[in-house]
Amino acid sequence: MNSLTVRVARWSARHPWRAIVGWLVFVALCLGAGSAVGTNSAKTADYRVGEAGRAEALAAEAHLERRSAEQVLISSRSGGALDQEAARAAAKDLTDRMRRLPEVAGVADPLPSGDRRTLMVEVTLKGEERDAKDKVDALLAQTAAVQKSHPGLLLEETGSPSVSKGVDQQRSDDLALSEAITLPVTLLTLLVVFGSVTMAGVPLLLALSSIAAAVGLSMVVSHVSPDAGVGTNVILMIGLAVGVDYTLFHLKREREERARSGGRLSSEALVELAAATSGRAVVVSGFAVVASTATLYLASDVIFSSLATGTIVVVLVAVASSLTALPALLVKLGRRAERRALRRAERGKPARKVRGGGGGRMWNALLRPAARHPLATLCVSVLALLALVLPLAGLKITEMSRDTHSREIPAMRVYDRLNEAFPEQRVTHQVVVRADASRSAEVTAALRQAARRAEADPLFTGASRIRTSADDRTNTLELKVPYLGNSEEAYDSLDRLRDDFLPATVGRITGAEYGVSGDVARYADYPAHQNGRLPLVLGALLLVTFAMTVYAFRSVVLGLLGVALNLLSAAAALGLLVLVFQGTWAEGLLGFESTGSIGSRVPLFLFVILFGLSMDYQVFVVSRIREAALAGVPTRQAVLDGIRSSASVVTSAAVVMTTVFAGFVFLHIIEMKQIGFVLAAAVLIDAFVVRVMVLPAAMLLLGEWSWWPSRAVRRALAGPEKSPSSRPVVDVR
Repeated sequence: MNSLTVRVARWSARHPWRAIVGWLVFVALCLGAGSAVGTNSAKTADYRVGEAGRAEALAAEAHLERRSAEQVLISSRSGGALDQEAARAAAKDLTDRMRRLPEVAGVADPLPSGDRRTLMVEVTLKGEERDAKDKVDALLAQTAAVQKSHPGLLLEETGSPSVSKGVDQQRSDDLALSEAITLPVTLLTLLVVFGSVTMAGVPLLLALSSIAAAVGLSMVVSHVSPDAGVGTNVILMIGLAVGVDYTLFHLKREREERARSGGRLSSEALVELAAATSGRAVVVSGFAVVASTATLYLASDVIFSSLATGTIVVVLVAVASSLTALPALLVKLGRRAERRALRRAERGKPARKVRGGGGGRMWNALLRPAARHPLATLCVSVLALLALVLPLAGLKITEMSRDTHSREIPAMRVYDRLNEAFPEQRVTHQVVVRADASRSAEVTAALRQAARRAEADPLFTGASRIRTSADDRTNTLELKVPYLGNSEEAYDSLDRLRDDFLPATVGRITGAEYGVSGDVARYADYPAHQNGRLPLVLGALLLVTFAMTVYAFRSVVLGLLGVALNLLSAAAALGLLVLVFQGTWAEGLLGFESTGSIGSRVPLFLFVILFGLSMDYQVFVVSRIREAALAGVPTRQAVLDGIRSSASVVTSAAVVMTTVFAGFVFLHIIEMKQIGFVLAAAVLIDAFVVRVMVLPAAMLLLGEWSWWPSRAVRRALAGPEKSPSSRPVVDVR
């Protein structure tokens, strides 16, 4: 009872107002510091990977990089033939207005469509590609002004900046909707668990304050690890899930001890007991999530680094709140309950019964197969999970491109009309070549030869443009492809360029460094980059999970079992994801249009986050089993008692976490929808199949070997038999 966890909780329990005020000050300081320094957003260079990234870097060094552009379409409002004279007048008005804007680098000459029903004006923006969406409002205002001056025409604007801005707005609206669904359901679940509005509000308020502090801290940390724009999303998703869970674990144990003591222990003593048991489990679980998530940094990708940073920050803050503010709140609430109980006693009324732990009939029924037939239960459960794993054989991973965004975004609907009217403008490959300045003419000739090859290939339009840097060291060739960026033809054109045209032309120039960039090249290179880093990340993840489990339970056997169970539940959830999202049968049910693939970031993010979150249940359940074993209870009975005693809190935690993740299924962004679905499915599988069927069956079959090589458990099992009413020993080594 003298561990750091208990000492911190003890101080908070003895100085509750100081702890509560201190926590609120901490949250305010985090938000203040974050607001003061702002968010350091990732730059375009931070996203560069693979050959496309190297080519973009070469072009940027020579000031030949492709700049962000907006396309304004001018057509007849009636949908009929376009008044060419009126359209040219509108285009001139628009061009004059756009050129006066400080955000604009240039405006191209108006380009008519093949059927002459549409006129396109392309506007190129200055500055960083990632910053273009912040400049697009000025362009949209000018487009609206020209529209007002020419009411007989229809002016519509699209482009990467306006699409990105629309996606950000949609993400913000989706998150607001998700919160509006998640928070009431979470509160209702907690009300069912505790039967008290006050006690139900504590986990939710602490989780929300933890999220607020984490958002502020993440702004500060972004100056070390840039934010890719997904940090806040993951803080909201993971923060609410683990924040409520950690508080729930602590609260349930305190109430269980209060019910067991029958009023003989003070609120301070009850808080210390909860800190020594569930508090320790929360700390171990939190650091397991942190250690697991940290393996994402090995992916060498700014988006995964941003996801890892947000998760780590919010988990550490949630752990801190459960050890500081929560004990203080529990003492204040406990003292109020004691005063109410005293007043009831003085009036001669019976004391109200405090809800404690307990398995209940449902959990007894769920545990019965594992208790009576562990081998059969283990085999059937594992086979069922393996059946869910089977769809993984058809897993197709792709980078979710601009073409996969929701058509509820106005700029995306205009984008579709742009592709229809100007098919030759759909995709652009940029070939970048760097060589000695003395070889500039040779490089240019080779690029012209490559352009002629492309002109004779039906995968290309035949349009091309060559540019040369001021120092003659870098040359670029732009080639157009008349297919959408996520089409097989677009990928085939990239392969043709990289594997055939360039090796036969610029590849023959000694000392020339070259590569192909562009949207399709990015879409192809990113999954390839992830696949190359996958073995390193997964290897580190398995090692970290094994080490944390061995540390928590002093058992190599449980470490190996934990890794195997985590792999099984993650693979089953991913197989279910493939079954749902790569097909079309669930489109109407979940509100999405199948891309026939899974987002390239989803599988790795699933494995890393799920391995960490699975430790919540692993640590909490096995800790209760180990407590009983340390008290001398035979392993078989310890397993059954431990799972029964943790049943209600595991159920509640799983429901809360599933609710949080399921809320993300309502988002429009397909990758976030997939992440929300797969995490919700994984939590349900882990909580109700792995921890109720597979884990107890495996531990019952292993018997005392489950604890190998723990000497403490062996000594306890070999010692004098303890009475059933004795309190389990709390191991805080």
